[in-house]
Amino acid sequence: MSSPAAKADDAAHSVGSGGDEEGPTGLARTLYWVRVGAYSLASLVALSLLMVGTVAVIAEVKGTWHWAIHLESTISYMGVFTGGLLALLVPLLAVSLAARVVYDV
Repeated sequence: MSSPAAKADDAAHSVGSGGDEEGPTGLARTLYWVRVGAYSLASLVALSLLMVGTVAVIAEVKGTWHWAIHLESTISYMGVFTGGLLALLVPLLAVSLAARVVYDV
């Protein structure tokens, strides 16, 4: 079983002009890391939504003002955190999609 970096190197040989070693290999490797970053940020967004949902369920079950305050502050902080993640995630996904369309990597 080969590593994702090896798959990116194999795909790099089909990209570019005439088998140039430097350009395509660097491009495929860079796009591999762009995808890794995008998937990592997407998983952080999913985990933050899971955390807000968990606090919301606890607040609903407990039904006290104390847990309502926890829910309110959690939603506020996660909104800022998720907004920052999305500001990084959207350009990474756009680059990844454009690379797939243009370079077929």
